[in-house]
Amino acid sequence: MSKADTPVTASSAVASEASTVINKGATRRRLLQGAASVTALGVMGAPAIVNAQGAPKIRVGFWPVAAGLPFFAAVERGFFKEAGLDVEPLKFAGAQQVMEAMLSGRGDGSSNGTGSANLAIGEIAQPGLFKIFCTNPSNAKFVLEEFLVPKDSPVKTVADLKGKRVASGPGIQNVTLAKTMLERAGAGPMNVTELPIGQHVAALAAGQIDAAYTLEPTGTIGRLNGTTRVLEAGVVAHYILGDPMAPWHGGAASLTTEFIKKNPEISKKYIAAYAKGVDFVRKQPGEARQYMKGYTAIEGALTNEVPLASYMMYNEFKASDAAYFQKFYDLFTEKGIFEKKVVVDGLLYKG
Repeated sequence: MSKADTPVTASSAVASEASTVINKGATRRRLLQGAASVTALGVMGAPAIVNAQGAPKIRVGFWPVAAGLPFFAAVERGFFKEAGLDVEPLKFAGAQQVMEAMLSGRGDGSSNGTGSANLAIGEIAQPGLFKIFCTNPSNAKFVLEEFLVPKDSPVKTVADLKGKRVASGPGIQNVTLAKTMLERAGAGPMNVTELPIGQHVAALAAGQIDAAYTLEPTGTIGRLNGTTRVLEAGVVAHYILGDPMAPWHGGAASLTTEFIKKNPEISKKYIAAYAKGVDFVRKQPGEARQYMKGYTAIEGALTNEVPLASYMMYNEFKASDAAYFQKFYDLFTEKGIFEKKVVVDGLLYKG
């Protein structure tokens, strides 16, 4: 199978998934404009297309981050093809675009790594848009998000960042989380500069910022080149969910409700084949890592160093998992990013 014709930059590979404006009015405008704007955003290209005869095409949006590994592996290992499925991976620059493709009918689902808050924004714009069948929860053990500082920084805790120059990835999800975590950690209300995540290490090394709320593989890149260190990892679980080991369901794989209703048996086969990808990553992580290449900008030594996400299928959810997921969504309602409460239980695929 062929890889992407043009590899994404490191910046786009870890770019934030939401819009760059955080106020509620702008958010509502983007909801109304989502279906139209996706036609201008377009598809960046797909690493592979799995061809099967006699089955409807399943167009799955992804953005090039490591959390999408089960999907990449399922494509490359032939799990979808073995199930007789015609799966078309659609690579986008960010999770916002994945959601907009689903909203406009140009996409049938999302891979893991797609921001859960972005999916919720699509749900608000079009109730009943999708069903989540797999999440990629992270915490202090399964690291995705972290605060970084320069290697020789005297800062020892997140609270010590009070009055410092702090950046986060651009977009609603990143900025809202960064500001909230800084305040809850004791740094107080602070301004946060939006900066493409791929630029975080360079900005820290150059002294342009004092800290960054970022996503992997940024921390691994900074550690490998000797310029940054992790101040604290698993910070959303700690400061938003109240327990460093709690599952933060920050990304999710989904199918649109329309596709599921039109193709119930095909949907079941797709989810089962996807689950084989999850199982492969769990049981053979070393072998699975190779499939980041071509789908993300992660390659070389970084492929073996970057932390792998955890994964949770819909039938593995416990009541506590759904409760933590709901607590994450409720923060966005509290902050006025969601104009109404989004109930997680109604978004989960029931099989």
